[in-house]
Amino acid sequence: MFAFQTEVNRRGPAEANADFVVEQGATLTTVARSLESHGLVRNALLFRAAMMLYERGKVIQAGEYQIPAGASLHQVTTMLANGQALQHPITFPEGITVAGALKLIAQSPYLVGDMPEAPPEGSLLPETYHVARGMTRSALIQQMRDARDRALAEIWANRDPTIPVASPDRLVTLASIVERETGIAAERAQVAAVFVNRLRAPMRLESDPTIIYGVCKKAPARCRDGRLIDAQGHIVEIRQSDMAMNTGYNTYQIDGLPPTPICNPGRAALEAAAHPAPSRALYFVANGTGGHVFANTLAEHQANVARWRVIEAQRLAQEHAQQRALDPPAPPRPGNRGAPHRGH
Repeated sequence: MFAFQTEVNRRGPAEANADFVVEQGATLTTVARSLESHGLVRNALLFRAAMMLYERGKVIQAGEYQIPAGASLHQVTTMLANGQALQHPITFPEGITVAGALKLIAQSPYLVGDMPEAPPEGSLLPETYHVARGMTRSALIQQMRDARDRALAEIWANRDPTIPVASPDRLVTLASIVERETGIAAERAQVAAVFVNRLRAPMRLESDPTIIYGVCKKAPARCRDGRLIDAQGHIVEIRQSDMAMNTGYNTYQIDGLPPTPICNPGRAALEAAAHPAPSRALYFVANGTGGHVFANTLAEHQANVARWRVIEAQRLAQEHAQQRALDPPAPPRPGNRGAPHRGH
């Protein structure tokens, strides 16, 4: 027994750190032979004996492992029996739609298994998840749903009780609009206040992202990665025809909140919807520096819009000037001097 303990605890044969993958459903015998053939243990039979002696009742966990250089037989059995597999990050940005999240999950080289049925919009918590190679796609989606449910339960329990939102699901819908309206953390509570004030007024929310989401649901060919496109595939701004379209989500056309969330809001947006800033603002518009300027009255808002239009015109003029500098017009052809042809 002493000789066996000495053998399983002495320095192993691996000369450098090595990645080793245990496939789902692999048997102890298969893993032992693979470890030996890769030079990570000296003897497959000894590995099996060590597993039975030191890791009684445990099953080798599927995943990707990094076996350290010189790892002893005992170290290797401990790693594999306790599932100490490498973890790979998959980041889901705040405001991603379910379709966008499923695309990332389908493309991941670390996940296995078929794609399950799409979960409801707004049911996933976007953040960075660390997954082991061999984790199923269904398991990650369930982990994201469970994380959303835990966060929502906590935030709903501690919400401002005066907000005009009747249920946790409706809070997610409000938060999804806040999420898509601003990417600036400091503005989220102010944006939430505008929509809460409009719900109280009551006024229509008139949120542009709800137009885009509705168009994308009704006419997927008009949409790419959450942006509207024309027939040639070029990204375009919202048109008057889009604003007039009643998709069921267009808050220029419907009262109150849309029927479901329009994306998966992050924790910060959920917190903002649950705790809007103390504000009487009913309007906001871009300020030309990436943020927004807020207004309590329509007159203030119209003045802010006028300033924004000046800024936007200046920006477009500057872009055109830069483009002309990069791509100047062709010089006149010889003998023509650029004058129009008059003929005889």
